[in-house]
Amino acid sequence: MVRWYLHDRSSVPRHGGSVSSTTSARPRARLTRDRPTWLIYLQLATFSTYLYGLSAALPLLRIDQGVSQAVAGLHGTSMAVGSIISGIAMPRLVSKVGRRRATWLGLAVMACGVVLVALTTALPVTLLGFGLASGGGSITLYVGMSMLSDHHRAAGPAAINEANAVGVTVGIGVSFLISVLAGTPLGWRAGILITPIAALLLLALMGRVWVPALPTAGDHPEAGPTRAADAPYGWRFHAACGVLFCLVAMEFLFNVWAAKLLADQTGMTAAAAATGLTAFTAGIAVGRFATGRLALRMDPTRMLSGALVVTLTGWSVFWFSAHPVISYAGLVLSGLGIAVQFPLGLARVLAMSGGRAAQASAAASIWTGVAVGVGPFALGALADGFGTRMAFLVVPLLIALAIAGIALSRPPATTPA
Repeated sequence: MVRWYLHDRSSVPRHGGSVSSTTSARPRARLTRDRPTWLIYLQLATFSTYLYGLSAALPLLRIDQGVSQAVAGLHGTSMAVGSIISGIAMPRLVSKVGRRRATWLGLAVMACGVVLVALTTALPVTLLGFGLASGGGSITLYVGMSMLSDHHRAAGPAAINEANAVGVTVGIGVSFLISVLAGTPLGWRAGILITPIAALLLLALMGRVWVPALPTAGDHPEAGPTRAADAPYGWRFHAACGVLFCLVAMEFLFNVWAAKLLADQTGMTAAAAATGLTAFTAGIAVGRFATGRLALRMDPTRMLSGALVVTLTGWSVFWFSAHPVISYAGLVLSGLGIAVQFPLGLARVLAMSGGRAAQASAAASIWTGVAVGVGPFALGALADGFGTRMAFLVVPLLIALAIAGIALSRPPATTPA
């Protein structure tokens, strides 16, 4: 069996406790895209077929089930539960089977969850399907991100950003495919089946690519009696997790409810308004590819703060518009801002973990799960009471909280990047 290894760059200094620096530029790191890196990229692309596929399908599923927006929002809660459970189980799972097998196991569980959603409109079954897909997908996502961070070290934020760029590009096609199939005899359910198909193809084509789990400080018991895993995280780490919570909640609000607001404000049908998610994901894709090189040399904290300002501008255009073209423009601009938010937010969490990638990934999965559950469900409940447009005011609130969290968690100027 031919095995491809992630080489240990022990000669490259490990990240310190910060992704920030005192200047806006930093020495340029080098990003090498070897075959194991592309395996992780494609695994995360398969993850994106589930994420964007079920997000685009949720408004259509709600119509098929004949439930309220708040009840439909329970699918987000189910996704949150799946992500939280996977976050709790992730460290033990990785220690037992290794990171390579964990990513493939996550893909398998994710594909099974999507198949359940495609088979029925029964609410308990679709809730279970969303939960399973989220739990399995979270394992693949966060374990894969930790491997990229360990593998590329100084170029870790850029690799994470680029992986998300590949994933969201695939998401564009999936969301568009579902919106097209919704008006055909095949229906939108045929579109979400691309997830299990993609997982099987990837296993057949790259199943032998070997990505060993790299030892990192605090990830293994043999680190010694005073290993870093026993030390509590500092408050800046928890503040960075809080920022990640805001960023993820914001992105999921757009993913789950932007199409509904687009339909309400422009008079478009639900099927036609689903293309709004395509505009949003197109903005994310362009943003991630365009900023990939910037992430190699620009201060990630300033980059993240600027992205939040762009998101606020796009949200304003979308929120005030009643014209389809202007609304699409607002969604694209919002996507441009959101493009780097999750990658850089996660990179900040990993960098502030003191080299404990596995534990930090698990913590990120739990915070993300809570964000996925609270955000869409809260907006759905507010939409039932005050309308979707007023409920979307949650977005600028999350932006303000994220900016405050970034300011609070920024390390002292003497801390090395």
